[in-house]
Amino acid sequence: MSERVVILGIYVTDLAFRASRMPVIGETIAGSAFAMGPGGKGSNQAVAAARAGADVVFCTRLGNDAFGEIARATWAAEGITARAPAIDGMATGAAHIFVDETTGMNAIIVAPGAAGTMAAADAEAIEADIAASRVFVTQLEQPLDAARRGLEIARRHGVTTVFNPAPAMALPDDIYALCDYVTPNETEAAALTGIAVRNADDARRAADVLLAKGAGAVIVTLGEAGALLHTREASVLLPAYQCGPVVETAGAGDGFTGGFAAALARGDDALAATRFGCALAGISVTRPGTAPSMPTRAEVDAMLARTPAAAH
Repeated sequence: MSERVVILGIYVTDLAFRASRMPVIGETIAGSAFAMGPGGKGSNQAVAAARAGADVVFCTRLGNDAFGEIARATWAAEGITARAPAIDGMATGAAHIFVDETTGMNAIIVAPGAAGTMAAADAEAIEADIAASRVFVTQLEQPLDAARRGLEIARRHGVTTVFNPAPAMALPDDIYALCDYVTPNETEAAALTGIAVRNADDARRAADVLLAKGAGAVIVTLGEAGALLHTREASVLLPAYQCGPVVETAGAGDGFTGGFAAALARGDDALAATRFGCALAGISVTRPGTAPSMPTRAEVDAMLARTPAAAH
């Protein structure tokens, strides 16, 4: 079977502004830098998975505009197969990203544009791609109906499903039974379960709630504290990889999910795939941008080879 990963999600063009702080309403402040580049959770995950060695198909919707042209050029350069119809009269998505120039932390506004009109029919249109894949990934920047149908189709064809419930929103409990892996961060895990996640023990309690709702396994990404792989049989905290000074954290979660999916698609078990995702994310935060910050498989393998495989 191929190492194909199918990802359904959105593309946006990231407009990133660096400054010492956020302005308040009515205020204008000077920024220290600006950059424009490809983004969107689904597209970032697609780039991460492709650079990590997977054969990637990405499904979204675009507008007929300059940002849509950037999207297609990005995917072509990464060898990603795009299933991305252009919708007349609608803009391609865009995101405003504030980056704190001191810490690299970020705050983001996403306007999905044409991708915000995605529906169950978009997933149905790529059923053949999903059926021929090993892993299917989706998130929540596009409408839930499209994500759910993609998960249903993947489940019907016996394809491993990875659900990244981001951004956080209220979800029907029955979606979890469609998910082999659910990959929230601390904020999303708290929003989905009502349990504040401040440490690994909190993450375990939140993950138990998601397992009880029907998820196969839960991976709570904990930023600099690493990632918790939690199943009914075991619970393992994998440390984050310290790969250098943090430049920008935007996209790290997408890097983790894309790397995790790529590793699963080539046959890694969940623990090895989680470790691979952690290393990929650790490298990505040392570089600016979201999709542009994603490392190659060779870079991730080199980091894994240099670093002991600690977990607890």
